[in-house]
Amino acid sequence: MTYFQGILLGIIQGIAEFLPVSSSGHLLVLRDVMGLGEIPTLFDILLHIATLLVVFYIYRRKIARLIIVLFRFLGRKTTADDGADLRMILFVIVSTFVTGVIGVAFDSLGLIGNMTVTSLAFMGTGLLLLSTLFVRPGRGYEKLRWSDSLLIGVAQGIGTIPGVSRSGSTISAAMLGGVDRETAGEYSFIISIPAILGALVLDLGDAGSLFGQVSPPVMAVSFLVTVISGYFALSLLIKLLQKGTFYFFSFYLIPLGIFTFLFLR
Repeated sequence: MTYFQGILLGIIQGIAEFLPVSSSGHLLVLRDVMGLGEIPTLFDILLHIATLLVVFYIYRRKIARLIIVLFRFLGRKTTADDGADLRMILFVIVSTFVTGVIGVAFDSLGLIGNMTVTSLAFMGTGLLLLSTLFVRPGRGYEKLRWSDSLLIGVAQGIGTIPGVSRSGSTISAAMLGGVDRETAGEYSFIISIPAILGALVLDLGDAGSLFGQVSPPVMAVSFLVTVISGYFALSLLIKLLQKGTFYFFSFYLIPLGIFTFLFLR
């Protein structure tokens, strides 16, 4: 892999991980166009780790609060103000468990890497985003339900299919389930943390083949580019959610799905 290819993949990963257009689907299309062939899964995971750093930075106060409350709970020093945060931690655990079950199931079906599936997934994600145009103002953290955590976990599990945006599917599912836009966005990226860390652990055995195909300097540059582009993309997404223009990305995804279905299968 050249520096140019590494930089391009990093930019795509950083932008598409946060904007609801599917980073895995775009990386698959880009590799097909550039003729890169098979690259170890760990390369994708390491770029996801780069975007995780952005999530930790943007939501650092919320994440720090949840970690402190969790340690207080484990140390049996819970305070009267910890109830809402402990409830959210349980919701995150439920969403993560559901995601894991569905992700394993989809992986066994061999859908990952199939360009036809990816094309249809682009179109499906676009239609899902478009449907959020009709949702009404929803509930905040204090009114989250167990059904919300289950629904969002299912959406994140489906988001493991290239072409289905993880952020797009989880945020849309939350909004359609009655959760307000900003809560849906924040919850979506917080539950991405255990999901991505879990994927990293599962793919650590791929590390040797990764560095056989991608040199450490190229990997480092791609990682840095992903962090920078990811920061600007997440900042943009937060503003779009606040303005209620999240559905705009459907006007990009649906034509993209049609194009890839006709010309890249």
